[in-house]
Amino acid sequence: MPPPDFYEPPSRTRLWAIPIGSTLVGSALAAVPIVSQIHILPPFGLMMALAWRLRRHEMWPAWIALPLGLADDLLGGAALGSAMTLWTIAFLAIDAIDRQPTWRDYWLDWRIAAGILLVCGVGQWLIAWFTGGGGLFWPVFPPIVFGILLFPAAAHFCALLDRWRLAR
Repeated sequence: MPPPDFYEPPSRTRLWAIPIGSTLVGSALAAVPIVSQIHILPPFGLMMALAWRLRRHEMWPAWIALPLGLADDLLGGAALGSAMTLWTIAFLAIDAIDRQPTWRDYWLDWRIAAGILLVCGVGQWLIAWFTGGGGLFWPVFPPIVFGILLFPAAAHFCALLDRWRLAR
């Protein structure tokens, strides 16, 4: 019996299913019933999508934000199309940053994610306000702050998943 091929690549299903599945699970965490006075859960779906996009820029084109944003809208209960629009703008902004001939490190990725989390959080509130919801503005900031502070954990979790995804 011949030895197994040492350089056998991982399956294509595994290469796509793990990033998309982890982003969808992050979006589904918005439906977890947590009782609190204010909304404090960060946008885990967006955090995972950003972590994957910043880690593997060649893996996802910008159009992948549309179906992922649709799933986030449906799972999170936001106005339909809000995450689709904001995530697509975020991915296009990351594409524009990637075209600059500079190097990126951990701290720059964190700043990029922080800016996108801030813009998307305020954008979600604006879209909700234009559609008749929205409410007060100050409750928007606790999820944004928690998202910015928890992004390194999401990026680390994404790195662990990526290592497992690429393993044979």
